[in-house]
Amino acid sequence: MPLTLIVTEGVIPKDREADTMSRLSEAFLKLHGLSGNEAMTPNVIGHLQVVAKGSSYSGLKPATVAIVEWKVPSFAFTDRDIQTSYIAQATEIIHEASDRKHPKERIWVNVTHAVDGAWGIAGRAYTNAELGEAVSHA
Repeated sequence: MPLTLIVTEGVIPKDREADTMSRLSEAFLKLHGLSGNEAMTPNVIGHLQVVAKGSSYSGLKPATVAIVEWKVPSFAFTDRDIQTSYIAQATEIIHEASDRKHPKERIWVNVTHAVDGAWGIAGRAYTNAELGEAVSHA
C-alpha cells in the first residue's frame, strides 16, 4: 500500500520526516484494524517527495503544500468513518510535524484505488479476494 507524502521544502523538518511517514502509515493500519498484521505491515510502503520552494502551487500561485496520497486495494478506505478519521488524523500529523506552522488549509489527502487483480507484491498479481485472504490469516 504505497504512501506518497509530497511536501514543499521546509514544511517538515528533516529530522521529523521518518516519524511523520511512520505515523501516517500506522494511522492507516490502525483505522483498518490491521496494526501489527504480519501480511499487511511489510507491504505498507512509501516515500517522501520534497519539492523546492517555488515549485508547488495552491490557488494558482506558488505556495507551500503538503499532500498525502495513498494507492490501495479497492476494499481500503471504503467506510466513511475511516475516511473522515484518517483525513483528520493525517492533517493533524502533518500540522504537528511542521511545528503547527504549516496551515491546515494547505494539507490535502487523497486515495486512489488499484484495479482489482493488479496489485503486485513480489512479482505476483493479487486480486482483492487474495489480498483479503492473506491479511486475514496473518
